[in-house]
Amino acid sequence: MNHAQLRAFHAVAQHGSFTRAALALRLTQPTLSGQVKDMQARYGVRLFERDGRGVRLTEAGRALHAVTQRLFALTAEAEQVLATAGSTEFGAFRLSADAPHHVVPVLAAFNRKHPKVRLSLAMGNTEQVLQQVLDRMSDVGILADVRPDRRLATLPLRRDRLVLMVDRAHAWSRRRALDIGALSGSRLVLREPGSRTRAIFEAALERRGIIPGEVIEVSTREGVREAVAAGLGVGVVFASEFSADARLHAVSLRGAPLDSTEYLICLADRRKLPLVNVFFELARAPGLGFGAPSETSKPRLEKRAIS
Repeated sequence: MNHAQLRAFHAVAQHGSFTRAALALRLTQPTLSGQVKDMQARYGVRLFERDGRGVRLTEAGRALHAVTQRLFALTAEAEQVLATAGSTEFGAFRLSADAPHHVVPVLAAFNRKHPKVRLSLAMGNTEQVLQQVLDRMSDVGILADVRPDRRLATLPLRRDRLVLMVDRAHAWSRRRALDIGALSGSRLVLREPGSRTRAIFEAALERRGIIPGEVIEVSTREGVREAVAAGLGVGVVFASEFSADARLHAVSLRGAPLDSTEYLICLADRRKLPLVNVFFELARAPGLGFGAPSETSKPRLEKRAIS
């Protein structure tokens, strides 16, 4: 197996273009194209198909790409081990998280402590974050309600609770709390399947036998916020994520278990890597948005518009 050919294939698969892949690897396009062509000829397979200005993977190409993603993630991990063997001053650190607001302060503290370490932050829902960690594409992940798994090292960070989010013209905009039964027949704005927010909320509705009205599905928190602000329906969000917005009002929910715990995770065999250890220690520190798991969060409800 020719490593250079694998790297050329992986770059094209990642970038969707021979031109961009060649630039990323600092090769001429004919050289890179030749490496991919030679690998295809050697094994008698077709890995790419032309697609407009770029290329797309064939079925065989997708299968190989799944392997090369793991391969080069392990290569990056090996580089981190070597680069940080005696210190944590160099290397790269990759984080995946299900929300940015409580992650960024820890990441900023990490950067101040180790400014020469290259940082990357990927956002996704709970399922996506977990898969990034399991696939070794992220060094650590932050997500809600992790199930016991021997492959993972976990650290509980904080407790949180779901609240409703309504626009200021909504009939509930002057309510401080509401029984979840009031949502029967209401139009909802929810995240995509795979979102822990949605899973907890729908489980609570089902437990009470509550049938909502139409559900508008939005793929990001920001999109849910904008849809609710526009009056398209009632949203749901964790209390800690409900930030100041004069267009919106938070309502506490009663009558159902709506709590969740946020965790910091990594693969168990990576827990002692220097940079991973630094991040775990920072996540324990007070004043960075985490610290020890706290009592269930409450939304910030004020006498006038939240500001």
